[in-house]
Amino acid sequence: MNILVTGGAGFIGSHIVDAYISLGHNVTVVDNLSTGDISNVNPKAEFLKLDINDPEISTIIEKRNFDVINHHAAQIDVRISVDNPVFDAQTNILGSVRLYNSAVRSKVKKIIFASSGGTVYGEQIYYPANEEHPLNPCSPYGISKLTNELYLSFFQKVYGTQFVALRYSNVYGPRQNPKGEAGVVAIFTSKLLKGVQPIIHGDGTATRDYVFISDVIRANVLSLNENVNGIFNISTGIETDVNTIFKKIKGIINSDLDAIHGPPKPGEILRSCLSYEKFQRLTGWKPEINLDHGLELTVEFFRNS
Repeated sequence: MNILVTGGAGFIGSHIVDAYISLGHNVTVVDNLSTGDISNVNPKAEFLKLDINDPEISTIIEKRNFDVINHHAAQIDVRISVDNPVFDAQTNILGSVRLYNSAVRSKVKKIIFASSGGTVYGEQIYYPANEEHPLNPCSPYGISKLTNELYLSFFQKVYGTQFVALRYSNVYGPRQNPKGEAGVVAIFTSKLLKGVQPIIHGDGTATRDYVFISDVIRANVLSLNENVNGIFNISTGIETDVNTIFKKIKGIINSDLDAIHGPPKPGEILRSCLSYEKFQRLTGWKPEINLDHGLELTVEFFRNS
């Protein structure tokens, strides 16, 4: 297949590019490198340094005859979305809608979208949340992800463009940016390896559902299949608090630094845990890397890099 991956120089997107190329697909990467790294880009992919708001994107889509667009380009910092919701909407909503509109005009068969189960549900009513859980995002970032899902549903109903929205829980692993964009695993690992004191925002009891990058990539590969369409959680169904994450990483690294707590971040939810049963029933997918092993693999990557 001929596939466009937006955000293909980023943490998740670059791993997807690698997987698609290994399967023999022709891949074009679009990334503005605001958070992505050119060193992540597979040399067998065609790389275009562009922002998804760039009008040239439409021309590229209309000329390249893509079968699939895998859309991972985004503003992904919840704090930035809270501080600057206009910027968040310009990138995550308007930029995406322009992309989808071009895809429809060019008869792209399917769009795979990186949604966020950790934010579209908001503070959960029950645990783990399935896809029928009420949607109540608590941040502009979560609102933008939900808005994308609604637009994709519209384009499917009106124009027949198939879509898969993967509601990720908290993805972690090699290549994650440790510079504060997202991801306590990468941040804690990078700082503890350097002997720099990490800060836990709040009391550390906030929980997340941590899913390893390789499991997420398998979900993106399965999403290429013709029978896979709709909205799915990609998760482990297990919640772990931030204090536990810190202790586990500290133990792997054998650091003598203790946790220091700071003020909580605005717009962050207290608990998150998602059910992956819907995707498992359709595809057989389930997470294969448990948290302890995933953290060991992540620490090894950061130590070697």
